[in-house]
Amino acid sequence: MARYKKKRVRELQHDRFRDAAMGVFDRLGTRLEGRGKAILYGIVGVVLAAILVGVWLTWSRRKADEARRALGRGIAIITAPVSSTSPLDPASTYGTEQERAQKAIEEFEKVAAKYGDPYRTEARYFIATNLLYVDREKGINELAELSKSNLSDIATLSKFALAQAKEADGKYDEAAQIYRQIASQNGVVITPDVANLRLAMVYQKQDKKKEATDILFQLVDAARKAKDADGASLPLSAAAREATQELQKLDPDRFAQLPPEAPAAGLTF
Repeated sequence: MARYKKKRVRELQHDRFRDAAMGVFDRLGTRLEGRGKAILYGIVGVVLAAILVGVWLTWSRRKADEARRALGRGIAIITAPVSSTSPLDPASTYGTEQERAQKAIEEFEKVAAKYGDPYRTEARYFIATNLLYVDREKGINELAELSKSNLSDIATLSKFALAQAKEADGKYDEAAQIYRQIASQNGVVITPDVANLRLAMVYQKQDKKKEATDILFQLVDAARKAKDADGASLPLSAAAREATQELQKLDPDRFAQLPPEAPAAGLTF
């Protein structure tokens, strides 16, 4: 009985609050008359909509931060060291690549199951790349599917990982075709320099010296001639530097035809 009374008191207090609130709106509406009441309700609607948008944005940011932290836990696993000896910290060191990959897959599966895009698709990409260590065929199929993703960055990364897997498996024609596709996209995530360097390496494995030499020469030649908006020489990318070394080993005569490399900014001779 006492519980019922307390509940009823709360109900009455709620009713009084509702009545008071509605009374305020009605009195204000009466003063505004006809059209004024519509304006009042419109203002109330705008205020409520603003509150709802604010709540949604706060929730969305919180979920995004939570998803990024969850992805970070998986990335921490795939960057953890692998050691065949007894690790000092078993919680952050793994005995084999397969063991680490399986643990990472489990972590990324949680992300894919709980969050929407782009986090779900990013998690799927990490799952696919780690599957290459524990179920290679399944991993390759997943990467092929992700290469068609509407998220352009994930699609490009998946293509590149797929090409690397094909190259590692000795399927050079397939790998070369994908590297050429990536290079033609002129993207930022995987630049044409990176894709063309890998393509040249595939040609070397196929004993296509001329094709490999041509790509390496064009890559390095363009990199050494590149200028910024002020006309200053741009520094060579890591891919261009590696291409320089590969060209020098593969064809010293062709390497000698390159324009000289510009001195680093701030250096004079």
